[in-house]
Amino acid sequence: MKAFLYPGQGSQKVGMGKDLVEEYSLAGEVYREADEFLGFSISNISFEGPEDVLTKTQNAQLAILIYSHIATKLLSTEKKIEPGITAGHSLGEFSAILASGMVSFKDMLKIVKKRGELMAAADPEGKGGMAAVLGLDDDKVKQVCAEISKEKYVEPVNFNSPGQVVISGLKEGIDLAEIKLKEAGAKRVLKLNVSGAFHSKLMEKAADEFGAFLGTVEFHKPKCGVIANVTADKLDEKNVRELLTLQMKRPVLWSDSVRALKKSGVNDAIEAGFGNVISGLVKKIDGSIQMVSWNQLLVK
Repeated sequence: MKAFLYPGQGSQKVGMGKDLVEEYSLAGEVYREADEFLGFSISNISFEGPEDVLTKTQNAQLAILIYSHIATKLLSTEKKIEPGITAGHSLGEFSAILASGMVSFKDMLKIVKKRGELMAAADPEGKGGMAAVLGLDDDKVKQVCAEISKEKYVEPVNFNSPGQVVISGLKEGIDLAEIKLKEAGAKRVLKLNVSGAFHSKLMEKAADEFGAFLGTVEFHKPKCGVIANVTADKLDEKNVRELLTLQMKRPVLWSDSVRALKKSGVNDAIEAGFGNVISGLVKKIDGSIQMVSWNQLLVK
């Protein structure tokens, strides 16, 4: 069974999608549809930037979703390749759901626009942040964060691959964690350029608002399997609203999700989005899964 895997926020880059529009009329059609529906030119932000505008949460999330959607459609129309199962990292989960046919493209644009706006506005005072911890096992990261949280809240929220965990919480907690994690043997602790403490309890209010919004959207039975971030288990039209609401304030179990894909029979996977971040993570989690970038398959 072939899996389609999708990257999340941080994979954006100025110029993304411009080459697709030059080569495929379908890409231009998708960008025009998105621009018209959104009421502003996300295509221009994607193609021309500037970088600080594209990096804004509410823009980056839309730009990544649209690019991944085009990749999925081109695999289908140009190569007749369809997913047997899908999964995506954080924001990428929304691309995975879209690829499964659970929701229309316009409805997903509406969902991701709302999500980006809520996440960007969730921490107006800039009290929260995130950092990537490299070279330390998950249990040790959990232990250090639990100790620091007695004073200043911080917790591990993205279990990306063995030796790579992202922590989230109050900036003071992250500062303390950086010191303690390095003392515990972490090779590096890298602060991330994000506008808040995503996937943590500091997103509680935003998640509640998002959940209420999702109640207005119609979801259909998926045409293929979808693995959820928060459970590393199947997601469908019955539990999608609950799981996407939780995803905003709960950890992303990416390592477990990849293992679940393998257990379900996945030996080959396509990274159907911009860049190769997902391929690198999958290789570290389970090297037996053969990864390929979607655009390599489209070479004529």
